[in-house]
Amino acid sequence: MSNLLNGIEDILLMGPGPSEVPDEVYAALGTQTIGHLDPYFITIMDEIKAQLQKLVKTSAKLTLPASGTGSAGMETCFVNLIEPGDRVLILINGVFGMRMQDVATRLGANVDTLEFEWGTPVDVDAVKKKLDTETYKIVAVVHAETSTGVRNPVAEIGTLVAGSDTLYLVDAVTSLGGIDVNMDKWGIDSLYSGTQKCISCPPGLAPIAFSDKAVATLQGRKTKVPNWYLDLTMIINYWEGHTRAYHHTAPINMLYGLYQALDLILAENLDTVFQRHLENHQALVDGLEDMGMQMLVEKKYRLPMLNAVKVPDGVDEAGVRKVLRMEHKIEIGAGLGPLAGKIWRIGLMGHTARPENVRRVLAALKTTLGR
Repeated sequence: MSNLLNGIEDILLMGPGPSEVPDEVYAALGTQTIGHLDPYFITIMDEIKAQLQKLVKTSAKLTLPASGTGSAGMETCFVNLIEPGDRVLILINGVFGMRMQDVATRLGANVDTLEFEWGTPVDVDAVKKKLDTETYKIVAVVHAETSTGVRNPVAEIGTLVAGSDTLYLVDAVTSLGGIDVNMDKWGIDSLYSGTQKCISCPPGLAPIAFSDKAVATLQGRKTKVPNWYLDLTMIINYWEGHTRAYHHTAPINMLYGLYQALDLILAENLDTVFQRHLENHQALVDGLEDMGMQMLVEKKYRLPMLNAVKVPDGVDEAGVRKVLRMEHKIEIGAGLGPLAGKIWRIGLMGHTARPENVRRVLAALKTTLGR
């Protein structure tokens, strides 16, 4: 191994991602590479699709991992569904809603936004009022806003567009594998996620799913999908059927890792996984409050896997993170945008959501703040 790789330390990943990776996934990543059109690899691809359908709770045939991180998943959904001039409504209460707006605007969409205070959820009544007076091709929202630790009311918003021609697009990057995501029940038409959060696989793949309604929109485009690499009209020919058509060389070993990570989640049982996240979140919150610290988000809107903690008055926010990283070998995240310098973001994602990790970060914080 090269000298630089030998110098990598064992850091406990308790930030907004990536999360801790199980040994079984590391072992899978090191499995011998075979061809991306090899019959055995195609069997693995088919199993990954079935695993993702169970995790997303969908029967959507177009369910697969895009080659790229969660941001590539976002771009895949938007670039395949938007044509110039399409009316799109983006619901924004953090960084990742803003990114949706940026991507949709770059694609020539006519974008409207509803913006809400960071640290608070999207207001369903405000969305209803907007949809009562305006018609959109796409309504988009982030399920778990990683920049603030807020869980948005995705199911309730879904009822507002149900039965209409509007496509419902959801960012599930941080939520998938940590809390319930029910694509079919909630009326979601296009969904994307990432592997590096609650799935606990290294970054590099982006699970996506398109409903039949979204596929029909894709197939009925008047213009060509403007991004060749993310064009699902071609990628689908690599991921479906007995005869696979070459599009791009799939990240073979990353797909091994995803297969193993999904197998671990499904073997543990989804309800058990969600409960584990919730219990460790509550233990973290209890410990922080015992130290006199406060959470940013009201209890009923908090995410279990991303905990936004208010920095106490007079505390050097960046200094604490530096001590945690250099002396305690723990990574936590800083605030973004208007919350920069005001919060820490402590991740309990996937394999990281363990009691021993909660105890370790609480002890490290107590020691550091005690200075």
